[in-house]
Amino acid sequence: MVFSRRRFLAGSAALGMVPAAVHAQLVLQNLKLDVVSDGSLILPGGFIFDPMPQDELLPILKTYGQDADVLTPPCNVTLLRDGDRTVLFDVGSGPDFAPTAGMLLDSLDALEVAPEDVTDIIFTHAHPDHLWGLLDDFDDPLFPDARYLMGRDEWGYWMNPETVDEIGEARASFAVGARRRLEIIEDKIAFFDDGDELLPGVAARATFGHTPGHMSFEVRQGSDSVMILGDCIGNDHIAFARPDWHSGSDQDLELAAKTRVALMDQLFHDKMRVIGFHLGGNGVGYVDKTADSYVFVPEAG
Repeated sequence: MVFSRRRFLAGSAALGMVPAAVHAQLVLQNLKLDVVSDGSLILPGGFIFDPMPQDELLPILKTYGQDADVLTPPCNVTLLRDGDRTVLFDVGSGPDFAPTAGMLLDSLDALEVAPEDVTDIIFTHAHPDHLWGLLDDFDDPLFPDARYLMGRDEWGYWMNPETVDEIGEARASFAVGARRRLEIIEDKIAFFDDGDELLPGVAARATFGHTPGHMSFEVRQGSDSVMILGDCIGNDHIAFARPDWHSGSDQDLELAAKTRVALMDQLFHDKMRVIGFHLGGNGVGYVDKTADSYVFVPEAG
């Protein structure tokens, strides 16, 4: 059964749920960043935990109060506003991926931001919970006046006709869905590479592994900065406690782990705030270090 956004909102209201939310607001000089909700996901624990050493994993999960069988990660979308630019980093799930997600438009409406106000959409990667909110019910772009920016390697991967056969059966629908949506915006897409400045104060940072071309974004104004992580650090428990472990959610397990370890070290030493698509709290916080691991410190909001 396919859930429409309106149908789910009606059901949510009946259950007393409040799907639309503005989680946090950050100001970096002239830049305003809002972290808004696209809802959440419900995933089997094995989706992440299966490759990990189970005897070491379970005590860590117990410490964090994390169920080993079910994950319910939030989906945090970042909105940046700077003068006449209104920028989204990813577009959420839309109505076709998960009945508990696809709430982005309602969250934007809480900020009085309409789809036609969005001038730029910058993608971290093309997994469904980041890309499938791209189109409306008629398969037209939901954000009609936006230009689209994606890492060159990420675009090449999902547009490669061989990807659907090589990605594995569990993710084949990801490949089909990504290519169908990206083909629709092909004439409006611009590509970037590691280190490119996409907008004043917004630079691309290669964080490959979760997907072949996954990108994060360093937003900097003077001495103040924040890193928009996407999914290169995919949760606020085991990814911090053991960033070197392979995670089943990553497509290149070894590269993703190397990326995580290096990024944790950088973020800790730089004391840089982060915004994580699936991090808890309001999605905003810092990386701290313990004697033998790292820990996510949510920013009070």
